[in-house]
Amino acid sequence: MKLDPSDAVIPSDIHVALEVADPSWRPILLEGLSAMAALYPDYLPDLVRSDFLPTQGRLFAAFALPLDEVEYVLVGEGPYPRDASATGVCFMDGAVGALWSEKGLSKPVNRATSLRNFMKMLLVADGQLNIERTAGDAMVGVALQAQNSASATIQTLAELQKNLTAKGFLLLNATLVFRSSVPPVKEAKPWLPFLQVVLRGLADHSVNASPELPTLVLWGKIAEQVNALAVAAQFPKMMAEHPYNLSFIGNARMQGLFGPMHLLRKA
Repeated sequence: MKLDPSDAVIPSDIHVALEVADPSWRPILLEGLSAMAALYPDYLPDLVRSDFLPTQGRLFAAFALPLDEVEYVLVGEGPYPRDASATGVCFMDGAVGALWSEKGLSKPVNRATSLRNFMKMLLVADGQLNIERTAGDAMVGVALQAQNSASATIQTLAELQKNLTAKGFLLLNATLVFRSSVPPVKEAKPWLPFLQVVLRGLADHSVNASPELPTLVLWGKIAEQVNALAVAAQFPKMMAEHPYNLSFIGNARMQGLFGPMHLLRKA
C-alpha cells in the first residue's frame, strides 16, 4: 500500500530541495520521504538541524535525470566528505574540472580515489591502459594522447557525467547525505525505505512504459544493502567492490559493462 505523503511530517527544507529533481520523480520522492518519516520519525528533522553534505540544495540532484530516461541505477556509498566535492550525484566530484594533467590524471581526480579508479577501469576496458601497468609512465602516455588537439577524448568531468546520463545512468548513493558525526553504515539505514519506494516507482513505471527494467549496478558493501530490499528482486543487477579498492580497476564484469559505452569519448 502506498503511503499518503500527508501521513508523515517532512521538513520544509526537504520539500524545497525536491525542486532540483525532475517533475517526473517528485511524487515518488515524496512518497519515499514519507516512508522514511514513518519508520524513522526523528531522522529528517534531526538532519535539517545538522550540518550535512551536499549543500546548496543538491540533496536530490541525481534525480534531475527524467524517469523515462533511466536505464541503469548506479548505487554508490555516499557523498564525498568535502563540501566542494559533494554534488548529490554519486562519484561526480564537484572539485574536479579537468580530467588530465601532464603527469596523467589531474590532481583533483587522483584525490577522489573512487573516481580515479573508475577512470582507470574505463581506460583498461577501452584498451588504452594495460591492467599490469596503470600508473607512472603508462598514465603519462595516456594523458598526452588524450590532450592532443586531435583527440576524441573528453577533457572534463562534466563531459563524463553527461556521457553517463546520456546512457541512462541514475547516479545515486545508498545514503544521500554525509555527516562527519554519523558513520556511513548507520546513515544509510534510514534511506533504505526511501530507496525501496524509488525502485518500486521505477519498476511500476517500467511495466507501463518499457518491457525491460533498469539494471541495478551496486558498488560496495553499503550499496549491497539495496539488494536485500524486496523490490530489488525484480531488477537485473550487477555488483562489484567499491571503486576505492584498487581491484576495481581490473573487475572484468565492470569492464564488460562499461567498455562498449566508450564513456571517455566525446559525444
